Amino acid sequence: MVTGDNLQTARAIALECGILGSNAVATEPNLIEGKTFRALSNAQRLEVADKISVMGRSSPNDKLLLVQALRKRGHVVAVTGDGTNDAPALHEADIGLAMGIQGTEVAKESSDIIILDDNFASVVKVVRWGRSVYANIQKFIQFQLTVNVAALIINVVSAVSSGNVPLNAVQLLWVNLIMDTLGALALATEPPTDHLMRRPPVGRREPLITNIMWRNLIIQALYQVTVLLVLNFGGTKILNLEHDTRDQAFKLKNTMIFNAFVFCQIFNEFNARKPDEINVWKGVTKNRLFMGIVGLTLVLQVIIITFLGKFTSTVRLSWKLWLVSVAIGTIRFVCHYLSILVTPKVVHVESPLRLSANSSLGNCINKEVDLTALFSSPK
Repeated sequence: MVTGDNLQTARAIALECGILGSNAVATEPNLIEGKTFRALSNAQRLEVADKISVMGRSSPNDKLLLVQALRKRGHVVAVTGDGTNDAPALHEADIGLAMGIQGTEVAKESSDIIILDDNFASVVKVVRWGRSVYANIQKFIQFQLTVNVAALIINVVSAVSSGNVPLNAVQLLWVNLIMDTLGALALATEPPTDHLMRRPPVGRREPLITNIMWRNLIIQALYQVTVLLVLNFGGTKILNLEHDTRDQAFKLKNTMIFNAFVFCQIFNEFNARKPDEINVWKGVTKNRLFMGIVGLTLVLQVIIITFLGKFTSTVRLSWKLWLVSVAIGTIRFVCHYLSILVTPKVVHVESPLRLSANSSLGNCINKEVDLTALFSSPK
């Protein structure tokens, strides 16, 4: 909390809002005066910046110096303000939050986000939806990479070993439609959940593809490649096609591989919804677009196999082979469960961050909001 009021007022408000835990910690450097911070050298400011909880009697330049010091320490810094004197700090911060009603035009132009209703609790909604978009992008990337890796390995291994590919161009075009267009719509429209707000914040240098995503990708792709290559090389015997003609057995085997491959992607969409949770069905019915896309994909797959055989080079399957295809896709849930169970669980210890709900100290009493792990640092 950075304010122009004197230290006594700042201490009282900070204790009331929970920014300072007790009078025992209301000493330097937790509680510091602006001119004291200003008089420090650059190296000293870098050391003290992490420890400051409240700064009183501060000037606009003191706010700017604090933001610059925190950014040099590697923190992601968010600044709230509504006055013209807050503009330099709002502009320098990674995230500038200005008030839409009481804020000046200069402050609004210098900020990144404008809180239209001047309600500081709206920041929670901003972070909630921001994390949701980021998580949905990760879900889609995991889903897309799994499909790409599996399709590439299956076709390359089959082409090198036997000279034939089980998935032709038209079939891959349909899989690409599931993967890109329909998959993006299904996963990108997942609504935000409370689980997102309990996650630790994402660091500035953390990769987009996390270790959890790599784990899921490798396990899912490995299962898919293994099962479908077994069908490709031993499908004639496994599916009991020795009595059929060679051409009929070849088409039936490839149709089975294509059908099982598509069902693997359909069930993998459910796994991609919850990359780090066991219950992938939680909240699935709330996303009607997701359910509609999965249903549409199933209907179109049945139409392709049943009526568009000449176009896709497939043949009709018996109900037993349809059940086998569904079973192959369903086992992906087991792989997902096992991958989570065998992975050590990381326990996140939450540290509530309490910020005043108004930039005016006199109005912040009883207007506090509990914001947990909103940004990458306690500042």
